[in-house]
Amino acid sequence: MNLQPFERCEGLSISADAKRVGDVIEFAYLIEGETADVVIPPPSPPLRTDGLWRATCFEAFIAIGSTTYVELNFSPSGQWAAYRFTDYRQGMHELDIEPPRISFIDNNLVAVVELEYGGSALNLTSVIEHKDGTRSYWALAHPKGDHPDFHTRDCFVASLP
Repeated sequence: MNLQPFERCEGLSISADAKRVGDVIEFAYLIEGETADVVIPPPSPPLRTDGLWRATCFEAFIAIGSTTYVELNFSPSGQWAAYRFTDYRQGMHELDIEPPRISFIDNNLVAVVELEYGGSALNLTSVIEHKDGTRSYWALAHPKGDHPDFHTRDCFVASLP
């Protein structure tokens, strides 16, 4: 599935996919095109880390109820984060999961996560940091308005098989 930039971003494309086998979900993201301008965080220990969206990272938002959802963040560095929300940007707390297995090779990130939730609607997203300090925001769907917001439930447009 092709992610769309919130604002025009020439020369770059990002695709993403997700597949489930039991309680294991594999997420795959690929950056293609003019990638010389993309800042890739260097490898680091695979620790749970907040604020990954401030640099290049890949994300998944999964609905697990009428208002509840999960946010997963995967950095090319190997760092990760997982949160559960009770409603739109409310009731956030760390999600207790095993650390995902993350690999990043040739602009291709694969993250394997054990997640017991039976949610199915999702939005796959990415934040790309550029060398000039700007960020571009990519998603399967974006809300109407003047700023990107990956938490908007109307943007959970894909189904998790």
